[in-house]
Amino acid sequence: MAAAPAPRLIDIGCNLSDPVFRGSYHGKQAHQDDLEEILRRARDAGVHTQLLTGDCLEGSKEVLALAEQYEGLYTTIGCHPCRATEMDAYPGGPEAYIAALDEVIVQNKGKRAVAVGECGLDYDRLFLAPKEAQLRNFPPQLELASKHDLPLFLHSRNCHEDFAALLKAHGKPLRGVVHSHSGTAEEALELISLGFYIGVNGCSLKTQENVDAIKRLPLDKERFMPVEVKKEKFVPGKAVKGRNEPYATSQVACVLASLHGVSLEEVADQTRRNTLALFGSAGMKDEPGRTGE
Repeated sequence: MAAAPAPRLIDIGCNLSDPVFRGSYHGKQAHQDDLEEILRRARDAGVHTQLLTGDCLEGSKEVLALAEQYEGLYTTIGCHPCRATEMDAYPGGPEAYIAALDEVIVQNKGKRAVAVGECGLDYDRLFLAPKEAQLRNFPPQLELASKHDLPLFLHSRNCHEDFAALLKAHGKPLRGVVHSHSGTAEEALELISLGFYIGVNGCSLKTQENVDAIKRLPLDKERFMPVEVKKEKFVPGKAVKGRNEPYATSQVACVLASLHGVSLEEVADQTRRNTLALFGSAGMKDEPGRTGE
């Protein structure tokens, strides 16, 4: 008897443009390019649709080029807070950088680009970008999302007060997901009250405090957590040491099922509906008959 198909999941936090997914580590080719095998394992685990994150202008172009090669891959377009100084150093300054991002969105909206991001604030790594640069270069990306009516893929680290204040100060309707939540339940619930989803991954479940916070969040179809996995947080199963593959999304889903006292199938169904409710209007599809091949 054939095994039942794995519950269908969507991974919204993929970094497949990282060279490690082509077998290259620290500038050296350690093994053959196995990206297609990674995608096959993901499909076998029920992950047919993935969202690749753009971390800067050139990075956004890279993930778009990758997404165009494979069925079921979508992307974000934006600048990560830890690269905020890149916007300042760009020829013509931040305004020119935003204009360049805008052009990429115009060319790819309704195709593979389904969100603005990864953008936000990160006060844990101010050595990469000072607070002033982050605060200056986050709001223009909110404007991009409003201009193009796209959801946001948001980053928040140890900055909740400023982060929430900027979202409120925007003054226009926004929607999106705050990925890889590692703050308190109160912080997450405030973001939910503003209309945002909370993304959960391995980083969200590292400590008992993290687990307790996630357990308090509602698993409902309007606001909760599209499942995501960050490659750097753990190495599941037979994955190559030092990287984490999209197929491991099911491990996060299993933890969520245990925390909420529901089945894996219920978590998979709910988070999939959450994800499509957020990104579907921008063009993301996850049709049951699609293989991703």
